[in-house]
Amino acid sequence: MINKDSYSREKPSREKKLPKKQKSGEIMDYCTTNVVTIPPTSTIMSAVKSMLKYNFRRVPIADAGTRRLEGIITSTDIINFFGGGPKYQIVQNRYNGNLMAAVNEEVEEIMEKEVVSVEFTSSLEDAIELMLEKRVGGCPIIDKGDIILGIITEKDVLNYLSENGEIDGYVSDYMTRGVITATPDTTVEEAMKTMISERMRRLPIIKDGILIGLITARELLRYFGKGEAFKMLTTGDIKDALVQPVSKILSNDELRVYKEPLTVHPDTRISEVVQQMKGAGYGVALIVNNGSLEGIITERDLVKFLYSKMKK
Repeated sequence: MINKDSYSREKPSREKKLPKKQKSGEIMDYCTTNVVTIPPTSTIMSAVKSMLKYNFRRVPIADAGTRRLEGIITSTDIINFFGGGPKYQIVQNRYNGNLMAAVNEEVEEIMEKEVVSVEFTSSLEDAIELMLEKRVGGCPIIDKGDIILGIITEKDVLNYLSENGEIDGYVSDYMTRGVITATPDTTVEEAMKTMISERMRRLPIIKDGILIGLITARELLRYFGKGEAFKMLTTGDIKDALVQPVSKILSNDELRVYKEPLTVHPDTRISEVVQQMKGAGYGVALIVNNGSLEGIITERDLVKFLYSKMKK
């Protein structure tokens, strides 16, 4: 006969230990969790359309079923492909310069496959440090299985600063000086090549020493995705679009993102320029003193600013 009391007190020789559930890090409180992704089989033009629709500068590439991260496509990659850098060789070598055919290539042909990503257990400081180290404007947030849970971008940092105005300083201490500029006669191709070679997303346009506008990666996406360049592509010859002066974009209100560039004085406080940038929906302010362009302050400069404050 089995003694039930003694049996119930008997312990198994081995206890099965369940893996500890990892806790979400601080990063999940500040990142964007409603992430738009596209599969690697999407066409390059559909990636452009997604960026224009959602007003994004980057879109993660993920498996459609599992949302497992496979790459990322940015506005810079698109500009590179449209004639600004070495990815244009795909258009030349495979399609004999016929961009209308080339834009139907799968996006995985030009996406970045080695993605700078952040684990969901990370802190905000960890993410910012990585963004600065790798010189990227955003990082997908992933779990241990590379499943996308969110994305942290420079815009999220701008939002953080707008809610923490006590973190402050002066624009003159954090702006980028020695700004590379272009003229209204600069061609679209020249502007794109400058932006790719100098790793810039924005190019101030100056005429006779006077600031007259700003060309950014988003204006160029609009130009090729729905502007005059898109109409020219029906001929199959990209050169017609590339040799146009950037003044064509500046004079088209449907293409211009920065219709009135935000300008501030070097003595402006960071907290003030952050509020102005957020209120206008801009990612940049031009630093003007006595009518002269002295510098530029971008979301990336603000990321550097915040990181410097975190390290103190």
